Amino acid sequence: MIELKLQQAIAETLNGLYGIEIKEENVILQATKKEFVGDFTLVVFPFVKQARKSPEMVANEVGAAVTEKVDDVKGFNVIKGFLNFEISDCYWTKFVTGLMGNEAFGLKPVDPNAAPIVVEYSSPNTNKPLHLGHIRNNLLGWSVSQLLTANGNNVKKVNLVNDRGIHICKSMLAWMRFGNGETPETSGMKGDHLVGKYYVEFDKHYKEEVKALMAEGMEEEEAKKQSPLMLEAQSMLKRWEEGDKEIRDLWTKMNGWVYAGFDETYRKMGVGFDKIYYESNTYLLGKELVQKGLDLGVLYRREDGSVWCDLTGDGLDEKLLLRKDGTSVYMTQDLGTALLRHNDFGAEQLMYVVGNEQDYHFKVLKLILGKLGFDWADKVYHLSYGMVELPNGKMKSREGTVVDADDLIEEMEKTAEEMSREHGKNDDMDPEEQKHLYHILALGALKYFILKVDPTKNMLFNPAESIDFNGNTGPFVQYTHARIRSIVRKGLEQGINMNASVSQMQLNDKEREVIKTLHDLPSTITAAASNYSPAMIANYAFNLAKLFNSFYQDTPILKEENEMVKTFRVQLCSAVAQALKNTMMILGIEVPERM
Repeated sequence: MIELKLQQAIAETLNGLYGIEIKEENVILQATKKEFVGDFTLVVFPFVKQARKSPEMVANEVGAAVTEKVDDVKGFNVIKGFLNFEISDCYWTKFVTGLMGNEAFGLKPVDPNAAPIVVEYSSPNTNKPLHLGHIRNNLLGWSVSQLLTANGNNVKKVNLVNDRGIHICKSMLAWMRFGNGETPETSGMKGDHLVGKYYVEFDKHYKEEVKALMAEGMEEEEAKKQSPLMLEAQSMLKRWEEGDKEIRDLWTKMNGWVYAGFDETYRKMGVGFDKIYYESNTYLLGKELVQKGLDLGVLYRREDGSVWCDLTGDGLDEKLLLRKDGTSVYMTQDLGTALLRHNDFGAEQLMYVVGNEQDYHFKVLKLILGKLGFDWADKVYHLSYGMVELPNGKMKSREGTVVDADDLIEEMEKTAEEMSREHGKNDDMDPEEQKHLYHILALGALKYFILKVDPTKNMLFNPAESIDFNGNTGPFVQYTHARIRSIVRKGLEQGINMNASVSQMQLNDKEREVIKTLHDLPSTITAAASNYSPAMIANYAFNLAKLFNSFYQDTPILKEENEMVKTFRVQLCSAVAQALKNTMMILGIEVPERM
């Protein structure tokens, strides 16, 4: 890439002219601002003191020397202390023709033997179906995994299913009380939806009990503790941990319903995992670590039997690790899971894709692992992301006010169908091809709308806005790809040789802008991976698609009379299509060959 040649030449020049020693990788080049002539800019102010010359003089001397050394530099200009290099059309055209047949453009190869980055995402509870909040988690986790892989990292995608605890006991108890033996088969409901129904049912009856106790004069907090339903759910959890067969059998049956439902939703979303962990297995290892902490004296037991870690010396508070009845908490199983993953993978990093309401939890996890003597505790990284909100506020699972993932995907498929028919984009397709198109447009709209937002920010989800064929949306990029592929197919039909070498031609401004953006793909992927930000990839894809459409509107391609120019422009189209396909792949979005 031309940047590397420039960096090397600049480093050599600074040393040769002024005795300034600087590593090539520390030579910072910026894209030249649009109002100036040039492609890459070097800011020379950091070097003027050692050079003992004015910024303009340093820039002119360096510019002249580098232009002499690097054949691909057409010329340079100086604006005060800013040195702008202009790259030759010959370099840009060779760059494009060199991309022909390179399906991995922008993607670095992965060493499968390298220590992996283990990325945990999804982590659902088995008391409810996946909802809109889970969608952002799954799409972000999958996309960050793809992004890290595209940057050459060995990535392992994992899921921790929270399959035990008070939450599932609530659903189990409500089903025992009010279910009348209802099953997914008898109800016609997906298993995760059925279990979620009884989680809501528990909350309804629980609130009624609390209200009745308060009417008898009990304070609200005490009423919540003394609710017969809550006491029975807590007793059920204790019986589960003690291995009670009846409770374990019911738990196995209801969780089985949920797993089948989850698998169907994951398939619809197009996400998956290399390994799935279950809290029911990892919490026991967590309990062993709690005992280790007691033995080491870094944890302590209170008079009521509960176990705590005192983190006040670290600026935090005291953290519960075992309840007084001996049952574990989330932190217990997260300790066990972290150790298990480290042993399973020898990971370079243990990444947790979890909402920002758990920031404190992961600070505590990292601290306690360190206190337990694990030197890899600093490899724990919390990829914290913002919440998804709706126009009418936050969602609450226990009250049944959630946007269900399955329902949302189905509704978006219907919307995709309506808008496709309205735009006449599928009239010549058979029914199966149409159905597939609606599905990938719906998922493209959903994934792109969620992933284009910086992960750290809260977002407001608007389904109708997300599926527009114009503007910064997934369908806009998908349609651009389909349009380009149509051009390439027609070019091939006209006898265009995609492997022809084209180097001697003059580029127009629109061509150069598209090519320079193409050229930025590898560095964009590297920067996005460093920031764990699929949003940078989404914005790149949109910008490239937008620039291509502007080029397409103003520049003849298949109607160009000069055969060499026509060949080059079809090659450019093909390179843009591949770049869009690769960037959208990182986002987990399929691009259609035609629409």
